[in-house]
Amino acid sequence: MSSNARTNAAPDPVTSDLIGSGVEGGLGDQVTAWWQRVRGGDMGALPAIGGLVVLTILFTILNPRFFSPINFANLMSQGASLVVLGMALVFVLLLGEIDLSAGVTGGVAMASFVVLNVRYDVAWPLALLIAFAIGFTTGALIGFLVARVGIPSFVVTLGLFLGFQGLTLLIIGAGGLYPIQAPELLALQNGRLPIWGGWVMLAVMLLISAGTSFWDRARRTRAGVPNRAISLVWIKLGVILVLGGLAVFVLNLNRSQSVKPIEGVPIIVPVVLTILWIGTFVLDRTRFGRYVYAIGGNAEAARRSGIKVRWIKWWAFVICSVLAVAAGLLAQTRLGSVDAAAGRDIVLSGVAAAVVGGVSLFGGRGRLIHAAIGAMVIASITNGLALLKLEAGINLLVTGGVLILAATVDAVSRLRGGQIRS
Repeated sequence: MSSNARTNAAPDPVTSDLIGSGVEGGLGDQVTAWWQRVRGGDMGALPAIGGLVVLTILFTILNPRFFSPINFANLMSQGASLVVLGMALVFVLLLGEIDLSAGVTGGVAMASFVVLNVRYDVAWPLALLIAFAIGFTTGALIGFLVARVGIPSFVVTLGLFLGFQGLTLLIIGAGGLYPIQAPELLALQNGRLPIWGGWVMLAVMLLISAGTSFWDRARRTRAGVPNRAISLVWIKLGVILVLGGLAVFVLNLNRSQSVKPIEGVPIIVPVVLTILWIGTFVLDRTRFGRYVYAIGGNAEAARRSGIKVRWIKWWAFVICSVLAVAAGLLAQTRLGSVDAAAGRDIVLSGVAAAVVGGVSLFGGRGRLIHAAIGAMVIASITNGLALLKLEAGINLLVTGGVLILAATVDAVSRLRGGQIRS
């Protein structure tokens, strides 16, 4: 790879859907370049953002409770595990691979955790460490079979999807149910920041985003790479300030109908944002991340340029499985218990979240923020239909239709992009 390819910082995840491809010039040039990308089929998360806005308006009209403070907070908790699982799957989807076992990997890990903690009195930090070690080992096994042995990832992970359901059943036992007893873990989904904590969180977000943006500009300047217009940095910070401030304000409102107030940003929000930032940093600003995109774009060209394709794939599956355990932890702490069905149904929703958000099934295109937005689209559908008291079958039909539509947009955009380039 050239020196510029190694040192060039990837597009910022917050503004990547609002800018061009790094063309030097003013804001007008950036908007023109962005529009050319959209015309070429690279729409990023725009369809998902539009869908989220439409769904919010529609469900609020049909049931005003949808946009109430209490439901807004519930939506954050309901969508947290799906957001993390969707982000986990991005690491393998960018390579053009798939992991159908991510959900049940989290289920097996959490079943092992709760049995060790409750039945055998293992301290919860150690039991949780063992759970994440199970995720690491599972990812390493998948990566070995896919990257070294050459078995298609669909086959390997489908086998684990089936096998791990049986393993979870053996660990928990038929009809078994174990409560999660560690209050520190239960607070992940049930605890809230103090009123001032939400504003501190917003300030930290602004500082980190500003620092990262100006650091990227410094790196580009040192590498001799054209910088984007500085106005884009201030626009991004302004968007974070306005939208983040509005979210914190709403979540700080008292959403209790009883004497005891319930207010403050749910603890799960900064937890998910931290995972999002770390994962985005890895993909956008490290050599590993650039190699992931290169392999997803053209694996053979990446191999010939000296990239160790097998190792990158191995690590991508490891990261996916470890994050899947984190998603399982968030899902089960929200329920407060673990049963034999843990993680069985969420993995397909995780794939749907990534694809709906704009991550390509063909590899090489997409970002973690896209999966997060897609997950909130699906969570909004589930939440809104539940408020309308529609049958569960309607939820599955709507979600399936949205997934097919998103996959169609992805395929058509790639076809159109290829036609324009040719």
